[in-house]
Amino acid sequence: MLEPTVLIAGAGPTGLTLAIDLLRRGIGCRLIEATETPSTGSRGKGIQPRTLEIFDDLGIIGPILAAGGLYPRMRIHLGPFSVRAGSLGSSKAPTPSTPYPNLWMVEQSRTEAILRERLHALGGRIEFNTAIATFRQSEDGVEAALSTGETARADFLVGCDGGRSTVRKSLGLKLEGETIEEEAMFVADVEVDGLDHRDWHIWPLAKGGAIGLCPLPHTSLFQLTGKASTIETDPEGAVHRATGRRIVRVGWRSIYRPAVRMVNRYRVGRVFLAGDAAHMHPPTGGQGLNTGVQDAYNLGWKLAHMLHGGPISLLDSYESERLPIAAAVLGLSKKLHQKRSIKRGALTDQLGLHYRTSFLSSGDPLGGLHPGDRMPDVLLADGTRLFEHLRGSHSTEFVTTEGPRF
Repeated sequence: MLEPTVLIAGAGPTGLTLAIDLLRRGIGCRLIEATETPSTGSRGKGIQPRTLEIFDDLGIIGPILAAGGLYPRMRIHLGPFSVRAGSLGSSKAPTPSTPYPNLWMVEQSRTEAILRERLHALGGRIEFNTAIATFRQSEDGVEAALSTGETARADFLVGCDGGRSTVRKSLGLKLEGETIEEEAMFVADVEVDGLDHRDWHIWPLAKGGAIGLCPLPHTSLFQLTGKASTIETDPEGAVHRATGRRIVRVGWRSIYRPAVRMVNRYRVGRVFLAGDAAHMHPPTGGQGLNTGVQDAYNLGWKLAHMLHGGPISLLDSYESERLPIAAAVLGLSKKLHQKRSIKRGALTDQLGLHYRTSFLSSGDPLGGLHPGDRMPDVLLADGTRLFEHLRGSHSTEFVTTEGPRF
């Protein structure tokens, strides 16, 4: 077992991704989670193409693809009539440069379960019912008092502990921004008697506000959404009045208020923020979980490289690269929410996000590929894919004499 050098608070998708990346790079970490058991529910169910590529690199793309499916088409119900509309996702065929071109639906609880399985395979574990109480940092490390009464010491602390982050609050940082809906929203995973599971059903004229029922892949459940004032106290009655169908089971339920908020710093000394602890998104566009996973993926290799003897100045690039990304993604999520548009694709797939202005990005462009861009996949002459060679914690040099076009 590796000696912990990074303490990670929060075992959601962000914290799990970070722990996996550190462990596969030979860096010990300690992953703590305030809740007593793993989270349940569909929550952030949309996995973007860029995140699928990260999951490929982490060695979990097979289980992720098996657990999910393409986004269904929408069926709009207007009284006794209904009309089939488009989908939030695409159904493009893979290409040599983009093997995962489509938004993929997987319940967040299942995504987390797959990440946990990978964590365990690498020798890691999660300490549930354990949270940060207080911490202090020095030039040499971080000392944290845990809710269990124990004192934990590490070289670095990363707060992946969500929108109510104790780590963020202890740093004196605030989530600045705005609430973009006056009314709270209700979301639940429900089983509905006799409802067609092929479409995402929407009743826009339901009494009290629109109600949606999105089928979750490989289950009998739908994700129910609507205004909390309409559904919260009696979801069974609200759904029956709108749809004529009955809920036979409620698997999970929650309330949230759509907001766009973020911090103005990702790092204070030896303490970092990632995921919802640093930025909060409305569900429109499916950006929140994906941005958190990509925060962790960006930070993981930098912490590992530094702890293996690299310069500590490398860690400065985490905030300079990821903070502008979060700001841009939040702006997109807000715009999509306000317009109620179903147009997605290249707007939200995150394949175009780049770090061209980072101080780590140097050198000349290669065809249409600039330093700091996402590396596309390539079918090589020996029949293998470039992503196969990139997968893992090693460095890879790509050399060409043919002037490829990306």
